[in-house]
Parts: sequence; C-alpha cells; structure tokens
Amino acid sequence: MTTIQTESFAEYILVEHRWIVVMVALLPLSALWKVWSIFRNYVVFKLNSAPKMHDKKVKEVQKQIKAWLSGDRSTRLCTARPAWQAMSFRQGIYKKTFTNIKVNLVDVLEVDTENMTVRCEPLVTMGQLSRTLEPLGLALAAVPELDQLTVGGLVMGTGVESSSHIYGLFQHFCTQYELVLADGSVVTCSKDENPDLFYAVPWSYGTLGFLTSAVIKVVPAKKYIRLEYHPYNKLSELSQQFREESLKEKPHQFIEALLYTKESGVLMTGDMADEIGDDGKYNPIGKWHSEWFFTQVQRHLHNNRSAVEYIPLRDYYHRHSRSLFWELQDIIPFGNNPIFRYLLGWLMPPEVSLLKLTQPEAVARLYDKAHVIQDMLVPVEHLEKSIEVFHKEIEVYPIWLCPFKVFNNPGQLKIKTKADWQMFVDVGVYGVPKAKGYETVSSTRAIEAFVSQHDGFQMLYADTYTTHEEFRRMFDHTLYDKVRDSLPHCKEAFPEIYGKVNRNVRK
Repeated sequence: MTTIQTESFAEYILVEHRWIVVMVALLPLSALWKVWSIFRNYVVFKLNSAPKMHDKKVKEVQKQIKAWLSGDRSTRLCTARPAWQAMSFRQGIYKKTFTNIKVNLVDVLEVDTENMTVRCEPLVTMGQLSRTLEPLGLALAAVPELDQLTVGGLVMGTGVESSSHIYGLFQHFCTQYELVLADGSVVTCSKDENPDLFYAVPWSYGTLGFLTSAVIKVVPAKKYIRLEYHPYNKLSELSQQFREESLKEKPHQFIEALLYTKESGVLMTGDMADEIGDDGKYNPIGKWHSEWFFTQVQRHLHNNRSAVEYIPLRDYYHRHSRSLFWELQDIIPFGNNPIFRYLLGWLMPPEVSLLKLTQPEAVARLYDKAHVIQDMLVPVEHLEKSIEVFHKEIEVYPIWLCPFKVFNNPGQLKIKTKADWQMFVDVGVYGVPKAKGYETVSSTRAIEAFVSQHDGFQMLYADTYTTHEEFRRMFDHTLYDKVRDSLPHCKEAFPEIYGKVNRNVRK
C-alpha cells in the first residue's frame, strides 16, 4: 500500500469510524493519564512541595519574558500550552507565530480553612480541586462540571455552574490573582490592591499578562445533594418557574434545566444534605456503569412527574463529565449502552485534548459545517424569547440552562442596571443543528445579534463571528483599554482579546 493510500485510509477511519480510534487508543491513554495525574497531584499536595516550587516556576516564566524583552520583540507572547490541550474544541492558530512561554503551573498551593480560600496555579483542573477539597469538607462556591476545565481558563475566560445564581461566575468568587506582566515583573491584585487590574483580568484571555496563581473562595460542603426533578411540557411554564426559582430571596443552592424539545424539559433544584432522606432514592451517578446523566434526567420527563434523588456531592459536581454533556453520543454512539458502560465505562470520558489531537482536517471541516458549540448569556427575563430564536436558527437539543448573577463590578460585563447584580441565564447549545436553512456563519451571526440586542454576552471559547466593532459593543472595554495603556509593554506583547477569539484566528 502506498503512502498516499495509507494516509487516505487513516483519514477515512478517523472521519467515518472515529469511535475505533477512540476505543483502541484514546480511552486507554486517557485512563493512564488520569491515574498518573491523580497519583502525582495527591503526592505533591500531601508532601506540601508545591508552595516551595511555585516561586521557582514563576521565576522561570519571568526569565523567558525577559529573554523576549532583550530580543527584537518581533513576535507577541502566549503560553506554550499546545492548542490541542485546551478544553475548547477549537484551536488558536496564533500559537504558531507567537513566542510561546512555558508555564508549568499545575498544583494546588494552599487550602486556608480560616479564611475559607484555596490558592492554586492556573493549570489546576476542576476535577483535581474537587478531589482535594472533598476530604476537607469543602468545595468551591461553584464547580464548573467538566473535570478538565482549568482555573486559568475559567479566570481568563469564564465559568458558570448551577450555584452561580448565588455566587456568580467563576471570576466573582476569586479574591486575588498573581500575574507576570510583559516587563517580567510579578504583581498581585485584588479588589483592594491594584483593583483596576483585578477587575480587568477576567475575560481578558491572556492579553494583560500570564496568570500564575489565583485565590478562590470555598464553602462548607456536605456529603450529598438532594436533587428535585420537575418536568414541564410548556416552555412558558418552565421559563416562568426557572425565573422564579432563580430570583427567590432564599433560593435552592443549585438550579439548572435541560430542554429536550422547544416545549419540554426538566427543571432541577438541589440542596446539600448530610444524610439520605426517606423522600427520595440514592443515586450514585458517578459510578463507572451509571447511565449518562442527561438521559437519566430525560426519563423524568417521560414519566411526567416530579421526583427526588440523593446524589453524592462530587458525583453531582461532575455529572456532565462522563458524557461531555451529550457530545460523546456523536463520537461513541454506543457509549451509553449498558454493556459498554459495565465493561468499559471506567475508561470514560476520553480526554478532549486527545480527541482534538487526533482530529483530521476533514473532521474539523465537518464541525464547521454541521456542529454547534455555543454558550450565550442573556438576562433571565429573555429566556423564553432566546429559546425561540435558538430553535429557529439552530434547533439543537438538549439545551443546557443555568442561571447566574452578574455583579455590578468594573470590567467587561457591564449590566444595564444600577442594582448590585442582575440575573442572567446561560443558554448552552452543543450538537448537530437540525434547523432548516442552517448555515454556520449567518445562523451564528443572527444569534450573536439577538444576544447583543438584548444586553447579553457570548462565551468566547466558541466561534465568534462578530466584527471588531460589534465585539466592543458587546463587551465594555473602558477599564480593559485603560489597564492595557498603563501596563509596560502590554500592547507590544499581547493582542487585544478580539485578536485571540475571533473566528479568523481559530480552526
């Protein structure tokens, strides 16, 4: 067989039978990586060696930046973390032309039980953090549910979870950042120290400096989540109840909803509990053989009656990890089969980074034309209208709905109210569009326009088709521009945010 024939055959397998590659290579490799990571992080945390090494690792970042400063500075700066290792299914092509700075910052540095905070390096994952905090009876104020999401990604980008209607986005319960700036200096910032930088860092996508640590609020945790399932067959009724639950003076600790059609879905409300009550059943959804969570929820819709379950805390926090929400049903179509789950469920999910690494151009083109991964953030009063627009332009189900507060702080997310906060909803759409006339660019731009016209925001990990002017109207750049002007070499070292997130610099 010639080289060309071999390459063609390999691409055919990767495109038409990708599950074979996932089964034979990616799942075993993912499992080995997870075992090693858990062991390594446990040992480092127990030996308390990370704090001692942190300053040395930061100095190494400084050394690389100073080498760039002493050169011709003909390139800009970014982290050397390969694009395929990021959780987003898209890859930033700018890394090929920028100077890559190695940032090996992967450890939990300190858990402060007195001040109820945890200090971590930016490549610490949510799975790593929840695994570290659970034995201490603690949890992050909100835990973005995919295991491999990193602290740095959630600070520089954003993170939302089902307790965000109380605590806000990930940035809202971070209390301090440490960064290495473009002149090689190390600076810490908080609401009281360098406040302009502190409020400008979230959503800045690494365009102000290199994040080297973050201090994050933690809360007391209990063993279980008591989760109530409430099915609805009218969008208007679900939307109204979703708003009411989110805006209660004393709301449930956790709120989210899954829509399975335009008119039907399940609203879930939850609270922590120390014991399993008599009013519901125990459901350890994190077991290797457990049915994917979103299909479990769908059964409550089919039964058309409310129900109560008690779920182990960490199982609940990472309830969408095993199936990557519902993305894996398109990659491993038999992944939720009981036989597969019992035999090989312990290997799930494959690492997103490995999925990207083995993604040929043909698959990338297919994703461009026939796959949507978007989170649009709109004021909660526009929820029903948002679903109507998403259904018309895209028609992808399930849809994830998660309420969250946007606090009236300085920064890019400017709310149109003088109140202390405004309630928003994250409308998460992931899958293959079924809307008639769907076209990637025009359909996405129609939704972007709707979101902007209704004072909303677009999560920037996904495809952004807005023009530069439209982008700056959606996100308030007043403080961001001021900070970039004030920081030495910042504009020389880093592009604007738009230069790292618009569709033309991603593939």
